[in-house]
Amino acid sequence: MAERPMRMDTNKGLPAMESHRDLHIWIIENLKMVPVPRRAYRNFFEEHCYIVLHVPQSLKATQGASKDLHYWVGKEASRDAEDAAGSFVQHLQEALGGATVQHREAQGHESACFLSYFRRGIIYRKGGLASGLSHVETNMYNIQRLLHIRGRKHVSAAEVELSWNSFNKGDIFLLDLGRMMIQWNGPKTSIAEKARGLALTRSLQDQERGGRAQIGVVDDEAKATDLMQIMEAVLGCRVGNLHATTPTKSINQLQKPSVRLYHVYEKGKDLVVQELATCPLTQDLLQKEDCYILDQGGFKIYVWQGCMSSLQEKKASFRRALGFIQAKGYPSYTNVEVVNDGTESAAFKQLFQSWSGEQGKNKNPRGIGKLLQVKLDVGKLHSQPELAAQLRMVDDGSGEVEVWCIQDLRRQPVDPKHRGQLCAGSCYLVLYTYRNMGHIQYLLYLWQGLQASAQEIKALSSNAEELDLLYHGALVHEHVTMGSEPPHFLAIFQGQLVVFQGSTAHSGKEQLTSATRLFHMRGTDNHNTWTEEVPARASSLNSSDIFLLVTASFCYLWFGKGCSGDQREMARTVVTVISKENKEIVLEGQEPPHFWEALGGRAPYPSNKRLPVDMSGFQPRLFECSSQTGHLVLTEVVFFSQEDLDKYDVMLLDTWQEIFLWLGEAASQQKQEVVAWGQEYLRTHPAGRSLATPIVLVKQGHEPPTFTGWFLTWDPYKWTNNQSYEEVVEGSLGAVSAISEITAEINNFQMSRWPVSGRAGPLAQQALKGSEDSSENELELGPKADCGGASTSRSTSTSTSTSTSTSTSSYPSSPRCVSNGGLPREQLMHQAAEDLPEGVDPAHKEFYLSDSDFQDIFGKSKEEFYSMAKWRQQQQKKQLGFF
Repeated sequence: MAERPMRMDTNKGLPAMESHRDLHIWIIENLKMVPVPRRAYRNFFEEHCYIVLHVPQSLKATQGASKDLHYWVGKEASRDAEDAAGSFVQHLQEALGGATVQHREAQGHESACFLSYFRRGIIYRKGGLASGLSHVETNMYNIQRLLHIRGRKHVSAAEVELSWNSFNKGDIFLLDLGRMMIQWNGPKTSIAEKARGLALTRSLQDQERGGRAQIGVVDDEAKATDLMQIMEAVLGCRVGNLHATTPTKSINQLQKPSVRLYHVYEKGKDLVVQELATCPLTQDLLQKEDCYILDQGGFKIYVWQGCMSSLQEKKASFRRALGFIQAKGYPSYTNVEVVNDGTESAAFKQLFQSWSGEQGKNKNPRGIGKLLQVKLDVGKLHSQPELAAQLRMVDDGSGEVEVWCIQDLRRQPVDPKHRGQLCAGSCYLVLYTYRNMGHIQYLLYLWQGLQASAQEIKALSSNAEELDLLYHGALVHEHVTMGSEPPHFLAIFQGQLVVFQGSTAHSGKEQLTSATRLFHMRGTDNHNTWTEEVPARASSLNSSDIFLLVTASFCYLWFGKGCSGDQREMARTVVTVISKENKEIVLEGQEPPHFWEALGGRAPYPSNKRLPVDMSGFQPRLFECSSQTGHLVLTEVVFFSQEDLDKYDVMLLDTWQEIFLWLGEAASQQKQEVVAWGQEYLRTHPAGRSLATPIVLVKQGHEPPTFTGWFLTWDPYKWTNNQSYEEVVEGSLGAVSAISEITAEINNFQMSRWPVSGRAGPLAQQALKGSEDSSENELELGPKADCGGASTSRSTSTSTSTSTSTSTSSYPSSPRCVSNGGLPREQLMHQAAEDLPEGVDPAHKEFYLSDSDFQDIFGKSKEEFYSMAKWRQQQQKKQLGFF
């Protein structure tokens, strides 16, 4: 249930705020906080500062109950505006209470949390906001601007100079002409980037033009001639080749492990910075009486405030962070996040090896880890995928199981009698088939023994691919390392899983060739019990568990003092899998001499009760994966939902205990490359993650409940009628008649004063700007250059994709520009096409006359001539020798 409306302290200049809304944005104008209209929420003016408050609502709070408070600084904003924004943020923080995470955002370098609020992208607008707060005016057509669209999962559009010089090969540009919007896709852009750019274009069409603007898309310039005519009328003829793409300063995964923790305090007038530790960090380094700065590789700075630190220290957080950034020589746009003791963000917690405490338990609305003792109910697991996700169980393990062992680099079926007996020196494929809501689903475990060779591990993946082809790509692949098996893997063997040393146990003939063998038995029921052979020495024992000691002459079942009755009961059923001999039960402390002799004598071993690792403090995190110069680049999506999964994407979902890699159906990456990304993510994680963490490869349309359960809602039919990029473009394009109308008007009028005035006629301006009163801002044409060269340039640098512009026109392309003020009439009148000067369009020979020659021959100006009906123009051209 949502909170009641809340009012801010107006004595401090803070406006009233209704708390039923999740997002609130204010602009700092004249050093005051002024609310931004909701329809303009993603527009940010470069000369201003903004304050953004996100208050998760009860039904949407997927990342915990804390609020996020940001102040955003435009790259042209004044120092006074930034100081005012910082002051207002401090007042808001005091009014909202401690459960608030504060952020400092700089234009172009915003945090993933900030960018995640604006699913369709953000717009950077030049200059400052005029009085009246007209951030966005719906149905505003008197506009002319060029937007540079870039970004992968988080898209931004910045206003740039209205010139071909602004373009490059690797980005998307939107020429916004009011009632006509042309999206130009660079030849190096991917389909995913084109699709996201088009989503932003369509959202502008809906929000700022009431859905009435026409959209054109240029994927191939040579095939989109009508749209290119319009662009050249505005931008002029392009001279030279397009610029190469400016590389983005993405933080690749290899840069992220560098984490340092500092104790920062003031001593007199000096700021003292004392380094305490580097990664991997532990939570006990943070003392509640102090404040700390955590430096994540210089690209993000965290300030942690202890709950018992003074109010003065808390107020100085941002100032200290900025001072730290300056002292380190980091860029001024470095992102800053201030977190309070007990309300830390998910990103902050994951910088530590583990995170526990009352705060962690309260922060997790999904109750991760608290349901481990729930009796498994298949119906509940399928109807409540969030339960399946928390327990890491797609069902109770009662489905069909097939096992293959990798031998001589090929898969060999394992006898069902021995399918629960694996070897540390081998690799196995375990195929599990189950039903979920009436549908058959598959889970393929790729189990890797700790003693397996690199060759066998490689063969494991290739054989899994072959098996996947037999099932038409429907298998979910889970990479499992010996000793880190997920609960469901244990459950499918019903407590009978035994891992032997060596590589011959699958034959069942040479299991007990060693004189003395020791087996470690763990688990309390059929769903969590497994047994592993360990070195036969006393130091391998543990008081919390049960061990089976097998020699040529006797067999001891050793019960540690800390083992439970359930453990003992399960051990009695499992020992028959290992040995059929009679077992003598031995209690810890009552061992006979033969027991110690078989183990090589007494030795110290762990005797403390082993406590389960608390994972409840971690929340799931979703990232988009891409590669830059061979290294993994991650883009986080905060407050994620199914909407954030796009068919062109590779997404990484980190639930801490497992890594899910979601592969969209149109993603270009191979499975091996994607799995390698998951391994790189673990290897470079600042918390020192285990490389044995299971990695699950999920393909679009085959998601198991252990994956879908991490999303607040999941629609299994969402992608049933999923449109391709080309289909989306077709549905977005403006009417052919509307584009042809604009093109025709350009053909008739853009050259009416060419090349004398260098400006388009008023009717051409009206067509382009869509406004009857736009004559005061005449449309500037580009430089008077030879468009023939531009045309050639287009043909050599176009995208290889099919043209998505369907606009056609009965009018030919605009005539090529002439730079000498006109051609002599004798070179144009009564001349066949092959006899015309190079570069002259035969269908528009009259265009190349000078204004004076045109007036003399036609008896009227070019503007008057082109205002006539088309058939009259053609008739007069025939009479005068220009047809």
